Amino acid sequence: MPDLLLELFSEEIPARMQAKAADDLRKLVTDALVARGVLYEGASAYATPRRLALTVQGLPARQPDTREERKGPRVGAPEAALQGFLKSAGLASIDQARIESDPKKGEFYVAILEKPGRAVAELIAEIVPEVVRTFPWPKSMRWGSGNLRWVRPLHSILCTFGPETEDPEVVRFEIEGVSVGDITRGHRFMAGGPIQVKHFGDYVRKLEAAKVVLDPARRRDIILADAKTLAFARGLELVEDEAVLHEAAGLVEWPVVLLGSFDEGFLGVPDEAIQATIRANQKCFVVRDPSTGKLSNHFVLVANIEAKDGGREIVAGNQRVIRARLSDAKFFWETDLKPLPGFEAEGKPLDQRLRKLADLKVVFHEKLGTQAARIDRIEALAATLAPLVGADAAKARRAARLAKADLMTEMVGEFPELQGLMGRYYAAAQGEDASVAAAVEDHYRPKGAGDRVPADPVAIAVALADKLDTLAGFWAIDEKPTGSKDPYALRRAALGVIRTVLENELRLPLAGPLGMALTPMPGAGAAESSSDLLAFFADRLKVQLREQGARHDLVDAVFALGGQDDLLLIVRRVEALGRFLDSEDGRTLLAGTRRAANILRAEEKKDGDGAFAGGADAALLAEPEETALHAALQTAKAAVAAAVEREDFEAAMAALARLRPPVDAFFDKILVNADDRALRANRLKLLDEMRAATRTVADFSKIEG
Repeated sequence: MPDLLLELFSEEIPARMQAKAADDLRKLVTDALVARGVLYEGASAYATPRRLALTVQGLPARQPDTREERKGPRVGAPEAALQGFLKSAGLASIDQARIESDPKKGEFYVAILEKPGRAVAELIAEIVPEVVRTFPWPKSMRWGSGNLRWVRPLHSILCTFGPETEDPEVVRFEIEGVSVGDITRGHRFMAGGPIQVKHFGDYVRKLEAAKVVLDPARRRDIILADAKTLAFARGLELVEDEAVLHEAAGLVEWPVVLLGSFDEGFLGVPDEAIQATIRANQKCFVVRDPSTGKLSNHFVLVANIEAKDGGREIVAGNQRVIRARLSDAKFFWETDLKPLPGFEAEGKPLDQRLRKLADLKVVFHEKLGTQAARIDRIEALAATLAPLVGADAAKARRAARLAKADLMTEMVGEFPELQGLMGRYYAAAQGEDASVAAAVEDHYRPKGAGDRVPADPVAIAVALADKLDTLAGFWAIDEKPTGSKDPYALRRAALGVIRTVLENELRLPLAGPLGMALTPMPGAGAAESSSDLLAFFADRLKVQLREQGARHDLVDAVFALGGQDDLLLIVRRVEALGRFLDSEDGRTLLAGTRRAANILRAEEKKDGDGAFAGGADAALLAEPEETALHAALQTAKAAVAAAVEREDFEAAMAALARLRPPVDAFFDKILVNADDRALRANRLKLLDEMRAATRTVADFSKIEG
């Protein structure tokens, strides 16, 4: 079957746009083919700095013929309706339509529209210009006198179509004077003239011979393997960096890995700052000494050319730039460690920068005040939370005070991604307690789903205070997440609180801390905000538990009890309930409870809600099965309540499980709706007791299955 090979050859495509552009090209072309009824076996798209390429395999030579029956007006319809039908169906006369009968609608016209398929090459000649003209580049440009927009000037298009075993045809079309043919070019500096290609395999081989590696994944593999080998040969270890790897692979068509170095004097700057400097400015990897784990004064760069001098000039050029940038980083580091001119009286360097932050009145949010006011709130909240999480209140207060101070440092101003980390370095350098310094960095964690949570009590207190203040603030000013919009990352903040509490196994009912966080916020609806915010946490916890495999109905059954704000207890209760319902006793008791609930629901409609509350009268128990269930319920209720009180949910479930035999016997032998009204009411009260006993651990009516 024929294959399509398409290449769009241009000037340099920014690395950050290449992967999406390749995906867009594949989707746009294949979707257009499918929309025309042309199916295919497979498609792949690739990007290099100078080309987007697409191969679509297993296409038919011709589009399938189509046959459509178009229903028209009834026979005898007005002339205008008939003319409209003829026009829409492309018929010259109503005699060309067929008459069909319907038992309800009578006779009506039907036009048979048969359309022969076209050559797929013709369709490609229509599709590609349309795709090129409407391609969704995030930024594009025009050049010369034409109107075509592309990310960079588009030089040529290669488009062939045909079986791999034969010479394909060149698909010809017109796009703003850009040449279309079967010609491409190799590496900008290391290849000769134009290259004529046939099919995809031929294209890849000839490009490789012309020093172009088409597949970005293969370029990344080459870079990573060569970089590791080069570092290892020097007794060093590559610090892998996915962002740099993707960027470097998007900057070269023929990766050549080289090793450079910088003055060892720069190693006094924190490793992360060196890596950020080298990554941001030269897209290079850093390497470390495996014996110490510290960075080496070497770096790995990726060139796009096999230089005649072995890359010496390229390395020298990179070293010059990196030396200059590291000089800046060293200056930032040393400046941040010194007293801040004009603020020396404020204490240590970070305290001086906090004073400057306050004096400048840097705004956190126009409705929530300044950063300085926010720091005051976080400090107070962290000190209050400290004893609840086992932290020293004074250390938590100090850590919260310093947590945002590095916002005013030179290094964070240059590299915002180092916020928190540099704060830890500067806190340690000015002699702060180790827990305080660690908390300055860790209070931002977890930064994402795969990030670790704070583990030190001081860091936990500050992290919770920071996130709760953020949530309370934006709740108070009614800027909550809606749909897919969450500009302040409030869902992530709530999930951070949940993970911090659960992974540290903290007993921390949230209602209290949320109330404290909301108290200083603007607006008078603190109580409503607290309730709404608790519901938001409940929703996020449900999502979290479901993603971990918990049954959604069990989560709902526990939340239905109301007043649930202790995240750890909720999770333990859901887990215990799940294990109980996986047992035979659990499933049987659930069936009995559901049967009791159904009977009660029906009878309460007659006698009114709550008509059977208050417990059964032992004097009215007429049958042994009633007596046995009543006795079992009294024992179980006491045992379940005691187990729940001491938060032993496994024991609570075990106590419930002991109800199974008397419940089974009751339903086997007892007629609940007895003719004697007193007897009926007493038996229904017995069932109400049974329902109440299970509600001690969860609302069984919410459980499915």
